[in-house]
Amino acid sequence: MTIQIDRPTTGEVTVTQIGGRIGALIEGVRVGGDLDEATVATIRQALLDHKVVFFRDQHHLDDDGHIAFADLFGQTTKAHPTVNTGSAKVLSVAANRGMAANSWHTDVTFVDRIPAMSTLRGVTIPAFGGNTVWANTTAAYEQLPAPLKALVDDLWAVHSNEYDYAAMTENDEEKKDENLQFSRGEFARTVYETEHPVVRVHPETGERTLLLGHFVKKFVGLNSSESTALFQLLQNRITKLENTFRWQWREDDVALWDNRATQHYAVADFGTQPREVRRVTVAGDVPRSVSGRSSTILKGDAEDFSTIASLVS
Repeated sequence: MTIQIDRPTTGEVTVTQIGGRIGALIEGVRVGGDLDEATVATIRQALLDHKVVFFRDQHHLDDDGHIAFADLFGQTTKAHPTVNTGSAKVLSVAANRGMAANSWHTDVTFVDRIPAMSTLRGVTIPAFGGNTVWANTTAAYEQLPAPLKALVDDLWAVHSNEYDYAAMTENDEEKKDENLQFSRGEFARTVYETEHPVVRVHPETGERTLLLGHFVKKFVGLNSSESTALFQLLQNRITKLENTFRWQWREDDVALWDNRATQHYAVADFGTQPREVRRVTVAGDVPRSVSGRSSTILKGDAEDFSTIASLVS
């Protein structure tokens, strides 16, 4: 059952909470680049409140309109730092056997300028399966016991695109690249490594949120076994079912999420059916820790991928 929340609306725009800790459905919006400022403000506030918002049945929307919509929330980035799907700004993620994103991640955390928002459009949706699940990393931090908060508030992690789904979705080494849209070689043709705070301060809300996901290579100052154990402990906190919402796609649905406060997981449960979604990304800032220290580049220069968004005062 959905719950209508008391949220200011613009015209016929309504925001309905659909998950206990994450997720809202926005109705009365024809997604595109011609929305008025009040409607954009309503969507942005809903996004900050609910971390991921959804728009059903946007049958009119094409790639150009998708880009124009994302442009309303900030400067858009290149489609991806390394892979190429034929569009400067639209990343097509297509699969007909499993998929290349079925692990928990926050988009592009291996660079210093982590995207602020991502917006995804359902183009080809299988008859069953192929859902996407989002997790609220702010709620996960808030629910940590005090001793764990004390540990992670000053903890740093190294993120790298050498640690990605391109190497994780197949156990059979010989078949890794065969069943993936992007090979590991293509994904990591330029190696990026960045040291990020495990707890970042959200630039718009001031909330503390956990910055982890499958790009994490290690924790600074810990050995590999310690890093693995702590990573799993924290990831289990993030992906606790109460922190998540699962979206059942229909063709031409649009999702918009706060990439600074979420992780997501595309579920590879649709057999050999075709599935395609397309993503446009909004540039973000360089994360800052609780103490105010900024993330540090170890390898790679992401300037060609994205600008650095100005911090919200």
